[in-house]
Amino acid sequence: MATVRPFRGYRPLPKYAKAVAAKPYDVLNSEEARAEAAGNPISFLHVGKPEIDLPPGTNLYDECVYQKGKENLNKLITDGILKEDEFPCYYLYAQTMGDHTQFGIVGCASVDEYLNNAIKKHELTRKDKEDDRTKHVKVTNAHSGPIFLTYKAQNLIDAIVDGIRLTPAVNDFIADDGIRHQLWVVSDERTIKEIDDAFRRVNCLYVADGHHRSAAAARVGKELAEANPHHTGTEEYNYFLAVLFPHNQLRIMDYNRVVKDLNGRNADEFFAELKKVFEVKENPAQYRPTAKGEIGMYLDHRWYSLKITSRLLNNPDPVERLDVSILQKYFLSPVLGIDDPRTNKRIDFVGGIRGLGELERRVNSGEMTVAFALYPTSIEELMSIADVGKIMPPKSTWFEPKLRDGMVVHFFS
Repeated sequence: MATVRPFRGYRPLPKYAKAVAAKPYDVLNSEEARAEAAGNPISFLHVGKPEIDLPPGTNLYDECVYQKGKENLNKLITDGILKEDEFPCYYLYAQTMGDHTQFGIVGCASVDEYLNNAIKKHELTRKDKEDDRTKHVKVTNAHSGPIFLTYKAQNLIDAIVDGIRLTPAVNDFIADDGIRHQLWVVSDERTIKEIDDAFRRVNCLYVADGHHRSAAAARVGKELAEANPHHTGTEEYNYFLAVLFPHNQLRIMDYNRVVKDLNGRNADEFFAELKKVFEVKENPAQYRPTAKGEIGMYLDHRWYSLKITSRLLNNPDPVERLDVSILQKYFLSPVLGIDDPRTNKRIDFVGGIRGLGELERRVNSGEMTVAFALYPTSIEELMSIADVGKIMPPKSTWFEPKLRDGMVVHFFS
């Protein structure tokens, strides 16, 4: 059973929605965020990445950064940009990218269910990033960016969503990147109860994207509960902002790797090692994998296809048979010396939305030496791994489109 509940959200008035809504804090660095928010004082980047309003070079983890985020969030409210709904509501959030649309219910998920693993995870978190988001949540007293959750699709929830879609969206805009965002407010008691009841029939939820945010929200909720002598379990801090999508509507893109050097090997030695693990063929043009078990490689202005042996793909362990696991275990670690991709500075990761051209650019520039293009991990693989309590390698999934921050904000104190 999954516990989801409505809340009194703060959301931008329709005339401000496009200007407020912003990309998540973790897909832009400070310089990119500063450029994207230039000339737009109500962009939610001023809340999610408040260092853009402080002098360049400011320590990202300085107290003044979090206080600036709180100040900027409060100003959006006092200036009438964000308004609070009068009663607890659910919201429906639709994103359209090209010919694909996905519909998610916006509500609050349970901290207790996160802590007891009824909300399942598939990634480890990094302490520095988790600490950063924890501080951001504490200082702002809000969940200002939603957690991307998924569940095994249910016909009953699909039918509820189809009914909501018949009414006009309160916010409807196309962002500068061409993605359409729509938001409906679900305020009638009958539909709210239908949503409550429908999610009680869902066995479990999965964190699709936002592991650091969800970990931070749970940490803050647990700390506030322990500090409150009159804790009842119904307080807002016991719940965190989430958008819940059915698994069959989600699109996972490739999450690719670029490596700085060949770990002291020359080209002949490198290819000799490569052929011990893969079947290698040179390609005349860009090579994008078309199926599981295929990897593209770019080196010295040439593309290659790497085919994984069936022996490795048929491993009974759902983590070990992932393409990304095989690449890491049998080549990146023993040959290129990338022992821990979470901390090793010689590897970087490129989301599939940036295209294969970005891999070429980073190698051709001399910044990196070799790039690997992966076939996307499937949502079914993600769920099967989470179901058995295992962890995927870092940077295994890249979800698109990304949720926009600032569509709805949940204050918990």
